Amino acid sequence: MRTILSEAELQSGVEEMAGRITERYEGEPLTIVAVMTGSLVLLADVIRHLSMPVRVSLIQASSYRGGTESGDLWIRDDMMLDVSGRHVLVVDDIFDTGRTLEAVLKCIQDMAPASLASAVLLHKRERQVVDFEPDFVAFDIPDEFVVGYGLDYQDLYRNLPFLAVLDPEEIAQGAAT
Repeated sequence: MRTILSEAELQSGVEEMAGRITERYEGEPLTIVAVMTGSLVLLADVIRHLSMPVRVSLIQASSYRGGTESGDLWIRDDMMLDVSGRHVLVVDDIFDTGRTLEAVLKCIQDMAPASLASAVLLHKRERQVVDFEPDFVAFDIPDEFVVGYGLDYQDLYRNLPFLAVLDPEEIAQGAAT
């Protein structure tokens, strides 16, 4: 396993991104919709740095089914709070191709929020295929499959306090569990 962002670097980047979010909303109440499950660690850290009133809601979306390559996308929004007429910020762990966030934003836009923005921990610019950028990005990273800080490989490694790239042996071991 090779570390690409330390715990301290992650905390610093998240705090800086939260500062930009706070500046944008200037005390307005905000509904944060976290894309489960990878963004839960990011959600917990971001909301501790926000000064405005915050509501938290959840949506599930995934295009990974146990491997390292994305596939068909599914979204489950039955856990969502009513967001109509509210300022909404969608928080996701990674902006890879962008298809997942694009679909989630479309789903939420159909719910008539007052405003809609997005924040991601990581952006892989080399893999992006959609024609928009997240409003807030903590880090740009190279096109490598990463784990830690909420991101997983076959539901493993989410608990790492740093961001890492797995060695081929670790990927093979995870595939065997």
